[in-house]
Formats: sequence, C-alpha cells, structure tokens
Amino acid sequence: MKKLISATVALAPGTPITEENITEIDWPESVPLEGAITKKEDALKRVLIYSVAAKQPLFEHDFAEAGSSLGLSAKIPDGMRATAIRVNEVNNVAGFLNPGSKVDVLATLRGENNQSSTRTVLQNIQVLAAGNKTEPDPSGKPENVSVITLLVTPEDSQKLALAQQQGTIQFVLRNGGDQTKMDTAPVSSAELQGAPRVVPRVAGRRVAALPTISVETVAGTKSSVAKFPDGSE
Repeated sequence: MKKLISATVALAPGTPITEENITEIDWPESVPLEGAITKKEDALKRVLIYSVAAKQPLFEHDFAEAGSSLGLSAKIPDGMRATAIRVNEVNNVAGFLNPGSKVDVLATLRGENNQSSTRTVLQNIQVLAAGNKTEPDPSGKPENVSVITLLVTPEDSQKLALAQQQGTIQFVLRNGGDQTKMDTAPVSSAELQGAPRVVPRVAGRRVAALPTISVETVAGTKSSVAKFPDGSE
C-alpha cells in the first residue's frame, strides 16, 4: 500500500485546499493512478477547478494553476476565456442550459435588400455558469436565468461579441457526449421562401450547387415551379 491525498468531505470548484479538508488514504501500489497527489504540501493552498467527492483521491488536473484567484476564474483553463451572455427563456432553451452543458451558437444577421441569414458561428461550447451557479442542479431541475457564461477561446469570444452587435444569437443544446463539429452552410430567408441556394464563386470558378428537386404547382391555367434541396447530401 502507499499513501495518497484525498478530500475529507465533498469539495466544490473554487474551494481552497486546507489541512482540514484533505487527508491521507491507503492505496494499493498494484493499481497506479497517474497524476495523483501523494504529499499534502503539493495540494495545500491550491484551488480546485472540479468537484471532488469525499474520500476521492486528488489529482494534479483537479487544481487551477498557482496564483489563480478563487471563484469562477479558477475554472478557466490556460488559454481560454469566460464570456457572459444575456439570455431569455427562448435562447436559454427553457432553462435547460446548466453548468457543464454543451451548445452551438447560431447568429442571425441582416444583409442587403433586407434579407436575413442564419449561420452556426460556434460549436460544442461549454456553459461555464448559469446565473451565479457553477454547478448543475443535482436533480436536473430547469432554471431560467438572465445570464449564462460560456467557456471560449479568445478568437471565439471576438466572434460572439460581433454576432451580438450585428444581429441576434440563439443557443442550440447538444448531447454532452457528441464532440462532432459539422460544416454547415448559412441559411437565408430567401431560401425559406423557396428560392434556390446562391452558388458562391471560388477563385473565379463556380462551386457545384447542392442537388435540387423542382416542384410544379398548377392552379387553373397558371403554373409555377419552385426548387428545393433533394436531401440526398
């Protein structure tokens, strides 16, 4: 057996480690735990990033870097940023955006000729806090809040700020285990009215348009034709 350092009680993110909330436990050497803390002095006065259960061994990755302040900032990894977004009951997904949730961010922008378009600007973004809570409700009860905080890269924080200034944003809740990022094309208001997708030019060449189907509507002696994506891609 060998000694490992564990929490004496359940500890929340942002908790500073003291002599009172850690202890030594025996652990079999035949079951190695990479990164586990083996000395009290390696944990004291450091701040937790993640929740830790009572009697759970402490690991290096559980802690913020030395010098990090308490509270929400302790949960922000190096190189990342936290940005707060005002929300309502609709883009808060009816109160189901909880700390730890993953979302995509959609931006709707108004362009020329009063035409709008919606595109996915950020994908697989973590909700860091909902209101002033950094931990989800244990019962999973939805709660409407006026502000959520997202964990983003510096570049993504710029995209988010611009999207808020130039249009409106909407959050789309993801499955927490789904890490896929999809290449989605913007959707315009003209397309919703049946207009064909505009084909962009790249280096002077036309890019192949998506396959479409034509639907002819006949009313008496008049007929009209509308084109829609055929759904094969």
